[in-house]
Order: sequence, then C-alpha cells, then structure tokens
Amino acid sequence: MTNTPTTQDTFKRALSAATRALSGERELDVQFGGEVGGIVHRANKDGKSETQVVLPLPVSQPTTQAVAKSRGEADALALRLALHDTDVYAKNLPKPGPALAIYEALEQARVEALGAQVMAGVGDNLYAAADARARRRGYHNPDLEQKDAPLAEAVGVIAREIFTGRSAPDGTEGLMNAWRDYISEIGGDELSALSISLADQAAFSERALDLLKALDMGNELADIDQSEDEDNESREDQQNPNNAQDQQDKSDSGETQLAQADALDEDDTSKDIVDADDFEGEGAEGDQVPDPAQRNPDLLNSPAPYKYFTNKHDEVIRAEELCEQDELARLRTYLDGHMKSLTSVIARLANRLQRRLMAQQQRSWRFDLEEGVLDTARLTRVITDPTSPLTFKEEKQMEFRDTVVSILLDNSGSMRGRPIMMAAVCADILARTLERCAVKCEILGFTTRAWKGGASFQDWLANDKPAGPGRLNDLRHIIYKSADMPWRRTKNNLGLMMREGLLKENIDGEALEWANARLQARPEQRKILMVISDGAPVDDATQSRNKSGILEHHLHLVIDKLENRSDVELIAIGINHDVTRWYKRAVTITDVVELGGVMTEKLAELFAETPKRRSRRR
Repeated sequence: MTNTPTTQDTFKRALSAATRALSGERELDVQFGGEVGGIVHRANKDGKSETQVVLPLPVSQPTTQAVAKSRGEADALALRLALHDTDVYAKNLPKPGPALAIYEALEQARVEALGAQVMAGVGDNLYAAADARARRRGYHNPDLEQKDAPLAEAVGVIAREIFTGRSAPDGTEGLMNAWRDYISEIGGDELSALSISLADQAAFSERALDLLKALDMGNELADIDQSEDEDNESREDQQNPNNAQDQQDKSDSGETQLAQADALDEDDTSKDIVDADDFEGEGAEGDQVPDPAQRNPDLLNSPAPYKYFTNKHDEVIRAEELCEQDELARLRTYLDGHMKSLTSVIARLANRLQRRLMAQQQRSWRFDLEEGVLDTARLTRVITDPTSPLTFKEEKQMEFRDTVVSILLDNSGSMRGRPIMMAAVCADILARTLERCAVKCEILGFTTRAWKGGASFQDWLANDKPAGPGRLNDLRHIIYKSADMPWRRTKNNLGLMMREGLLKENIDGEALEWANARLQARPEQRKILMVISDGAPVDDATQSRNKSGILEHHLHLVIDKLENRSDVELIAIGINHDVTRWYKRAVTITDVVELGGVMTEKLAELFAETPKRRSRRR
C-alpha cells in the first residue's frame, strides 16, 4: 500500500478540524467531493436545520501551492459561516442578475478581508485560492475582453484589494485589464467607503447599494427603494394625519396619478407586483376574456402576494438520503429494464448533441501572421516569389462559454408510470452526454412530502385556521445529481423516481426559485434551466384554503422574473400539457417517446445561439 491515501486522509482530517475551528461550529459536518466547495443548509431526520460544508477533494499528491489553495477554499467557507448574517444580508438583496452577483461578491470579500486582517496565514491561503480560481477561469489572459469577464468577479477582486491593502493576484491580470479603469472611475469612492464598514454588516450592505447605483444598476433595486418609500410615507401619515386627506383630495381632483392606486392593499406587495411594461399584449379589461396566448394574467385583480404558512417542514434532500443504496440499485435496474428499447434511440440523439457541442469547442487556425508556427502549406510562395516573406499561423480556441445546465423534473403524481420513466432516462443520458463535453449538469426534482397538506396543514389547524394562510403543504426538493458530482457516482439515484409513494403534488413556482438560486450560486458564465412538467401547479390543501389562482399567479411571477430580469436561460417542455402560455420558450409534446428528441434538440438550439448578454452602460 502506498502512502498517498494516508497522507491525503490526514490532510482531510486536518482541514476539517481547521474549518470547524474557524467557523466556530464544533459539530459542523464537513464533507469532500466535486470540484467546487459550498455550504448546504438542510433539514435532518428530526426536522431540525443543519449546516454542511462540502470541500473540493484535495489532490492525491499535494504541492505547496495545492495545499494553500485547498486551505484557502476551506477558510473562505468557514469565514462565511462565522461572520455572515443571512437575515441582514437578505434585507437589501437585489433582484437576480448582475446586481445580485455584485452584492454577493462584495459580501464574500468583506468576510474574507476580516479574516485576513486578524490571521495572516488565512490571508495567504485566501490569496492562493483566489489566484488558482482566476487561472482556472482564464482571467489571467491579458487580452481578456469585458464580454468574457464578469463585472461581479472584477468588483470582488478590486474590493479585496482595497479592503486588505494587498494587490490583486497575478491570475487576475486579464480581468483587471478589462475592468479596473471602469470600476475605479465609476465606483472607486463607493468601494473606499465600504472599507470603513467591514465590521458592521448592516451598514456595509447599505453602502453596497450605493455602489450598485453608481454602476447604473439602480433599476434592479426598484423593489427595495419602493418599499422604503412606502415605509417613509406611512411614517409621515402617522405623524401628520392631514397628509393622507390632502393626498386623497389631489387624487380626486386629477392633479396627481398614483402608480399604486390599483395595487393590492397589502404590506410589501411591491415585491410581487410586475410593471405593466413587462407584459406582452394589452391584457384584459373589465369583463373581456383574456387571450389564451397571453402568458401573464391581469395582475390588478390577482390574488394576494404569495406566502407560506410555515416552511419549517420543507426539505432539500439528496436522493441517496431518501433510500438505501441497495434499493436504489434495484430501482435503477428496474428502470433500465423497462426503458431498454428506447435507451438506444435517445442515446443516438444524445450523440448528435455531443457532436454539435464538440464542433463548437474545436480549435481553429489564424493564418498570414508575422510570427507563430511556420505555415508549411504556403511555402510555395517563397519558391514562386523569393521576395515574398515567410508566413506563420497560430492555433486559437473557439469561443465556448463555461456553461452549467440544470434539468428540473416534475415529480408529481400525474407523472407516474411511463412519463416519469422517460423523464428519468432522458435526463440521465443527457447528463452523461454533457459531462463528456465538459458541460456541468445537475438533475433536480420537486414534489411535496404529503398529499393534501402535511405537517404544515396540521400546524394551521392547531392555530385556529387563520384566513389566507398561503401554502399549506411541505415541500420536498430532491437533488438527484449535483453539477459537480460525476455521473458514475449518481447514476443509481434516478431510480428513486420509480419508488412507490414518492410522487405527490407539485408547487412549481417555489421549485423554479430553488433551482434558480442554485444556478445563481454557480461560477459558470452561462446558465441554462430546463423544466419538464405535465401540468399546472396543484396542491389541494393550498388551493382550497386560499383565493383561487394563488399557485398559478406565483408561477407567472417567478417565470417573468427569470425570463426578463435574470441571466438564466429558461426553457420548458410540457408533456400532454400546453406550457406555452406560461413560458416564452417552450414546447409541448403529446407522446413521451418524443421527450428525448425534444430535449436534445432544444439544448442543441440553445448552444448554437449566442448567450443573451445584459447591456452595460460604460
């Protein structure tokens, strides 16, 4: 037996102990796996919340640089647990998109800077990890352009530089070349002001909003600003009761027009109301029947803002935690046996997708250069014309953006039988295909823990059944395969969908928000979310105890947010159900046999397109 496994195990134990000590949580669960670390919050078997840190696997033969990188990645997560308050962080949270990415980068820079100020060794580790991360993403290329260098990454690097007084790592040279002048000119003063509030997270988050406004992202803070204005108006009305009457008189006389006149009379409703400009078409008025082709309802008569009665019974759980490994292997064999005749068909389609992706990733040559590799094919020029100079060529990598694909499967009872089998097999083969092409892929599922309301419904009954309770069922979000986990280690997990009793009801809106949040936390530049469902949201307990349309209305709002104010590319496939009225980019199939072909073709279309880019004002 070699010494390598023993050395690696010793290092993992030491790294786990250091992570627990730095985070201040002695019982912290530290695991190793994948290529990117992260923090996972989930409910245990007793229903209590627990935190788990997942660290990248250390290399089998560590070097000094590799050890420092592993320590830095662990220290960054530990400092996040020790110095980050989620409630304070969420108070000023922008909408999903570039503003949210910058807000997150600033907060991570804050906690890392605080740790580096107190512990010089931790600072060195964080510096090594940041350098390795930048090189892995190609930010060391001096010719990097802004379109290939995320603004949030550059803001994070410059923020660490200002907060710690330590120059940016060499691996960020190209990133800094692309963005430093722009950020320093537009937001240099705001970044310097942030360094004063490192120890006060609340003040820091407030100052972070000033930076976002300086970067011309104030529109992504509209909900926050509007909510603050409403609070101020409420306080003014309490101090001077005549203000409300004066405002009403002005409205009656036609001197002012209030944008909120037709909005819902609920607190904080601005967070769930979408501007009319975001809709396609003119909408419905009075008794007019809305056009079925319209995706968005008339929000002026919409249900109350979406909420849940309690979320303490919800769970995000891995497939292997719901079922023993032996049973998962048996269910996987059962799945393969029933779909054997169709697997080869789907595999051929997946191979076609693989060829398309590989064609986009292949290298090409630039010719007629003054230096590089001698172009031997054009040496005849020298013979026919001795005065002609030698020509050279250079190999270049074609642009192929770092991409992650998330496949979100409806695990409701209506999918039972052939549809869920087909969805599982298609997702499995696509994940394997994308992995061959170096494209990360995760497979997620969503359902509920009970029929017609679970523990949440019982809590509602015990609290004298208050009116308008919101969602009354317990969510169950399942991770079949995470993006960083290799397919061979998770292939049996999809067999869980064959387990009797798993498929119950479906609450699509919150499932989309969950999948989007996972994608937003990913480092890849391009994010694709594919939803496979066979119907509208259904939960009997929720729909019977609230105003009609509560789940559908929430789904409309979430889809609108993802399609119009997010960098995630959303696509949906409906099985025997028209989803085009919900999603802009959608397709409906009437036979599950078509699912594999549609999934591969739609993914191929997305990869053939240029990823959507949010315009920046320079």
